[in-house]
Amino acid sequence: MYPLKFSPVLQKRIWGGRQIERVLGRGIPQALAGQPVGESWEIADLPPGSVKADSAGAATDGSLSSVIAGGALNGQTLHQAISRHGKEILGPAGEEWFPLLIKYLDANDDLSVQVHPNAAYAASHPGAHLKSEAWYVIAARPGAKIYKGLKPGTDRRSFVAAVESGRVDQVLQAIPVRPGDCHYLESGTVHALGAGVLAAEVQTPSDTTFRVFDWNRLGPDGKPRQLHLDAAMEVISFDTLPESPVERRETSNGNIHVTELVRCPYFHLSRRTVNTGDEPLPSGPAAVWILLSGQGVIECDGRAGVAVAAGDTVLIPAKMENTVLRVVSPCSWLQADLPL
Repeated sequence: MYPLKFSPVLQKRIWGGRQIERVLGRGIPQALAGQPVGESWEIADLPPGSVKADSAGAATDGSLSSVIAGGALNGQTLHQAISRHGKEILGPAGEEWFPLLIKYLDANDDLSVQVHPNAAYAASHPGAHLKSEAWYVIAARPGAKIYKGLKPGTDRRSFVAAVESGRVDQVLQAIPVRPGDCHYLESGTVHALGAGVLAAEVQTPSDTTFRVFDWNRLGPDGKPRQLHLDAAMEVISFDTLPESPVERRETSNGNIHVTELVRCPYFHLSRRTVNTGDEPLPSGPAAVWILLSGQGVIECDGRAGVAVAAGDTVLIPAKMENTVLRVVSPCSWLQADLPL
């Protein structure tokens, strides 16, 4: 097995912009020329019936699985590869579907105020899928912010009143952000990514979103976009205050400096840096790398190396032996590990 790269799927979004092109250096397909691009789905493996109609790249059955780019598995979907090489990719436990969805989000305008299903709701509503996520800020305009959780004292009645009056911002916690900030958003947390933020998103594999407020704007058809207030009210956490930015613990693993960002039941997220040399990489559970800066080559099992550079997203399978990162220029990356 070898490090797997994928063909990203770009998504048109009313709130999107061009930072995915300008900052990450991604080419924009001709079909999206002049259109607002809000998301790049880097690694996805979603089962039938789980992808919304407004998301590009889905099969007719509502599934979406990223296509591998390069190497012996070139052209296969991630789901096909897992079906054939599950234990090599995911480890002894294996899973039928890849358990993370990795994206970039480009918010030229504020995203809608939204909330995602918790486990209880997903279990009792076919077609709904739990969604907890983390945002790592790649770039942010001066004064940029996110909305995360409700202000203390906001209850169901006052929240509904704020929605009906079009003043939801008055009951949301607004948090200034800058590059390098990381926030974990547990399912049930009301939130919105603010204008001017480019973020990497690591989340559970779900495309279920309940929109509760859209800043009184109109959709492409000139009509207000659909809201999902009834469903949202079943999952919003009114009695939980939002977390502060994740407390960062600093450690070292050989020459790799590790900053722990998020530890939750679904993934462990850290930022890692190494400045020079050839760095052996220990084997372990499958992981996703999101390259923040620098260049390197990952070599394993005597195979030809896989080049990685800022903006790349790479799946590191569980079964790779004698793996080495050869640093071309100082590298920094987000690493999302699957919990054991």
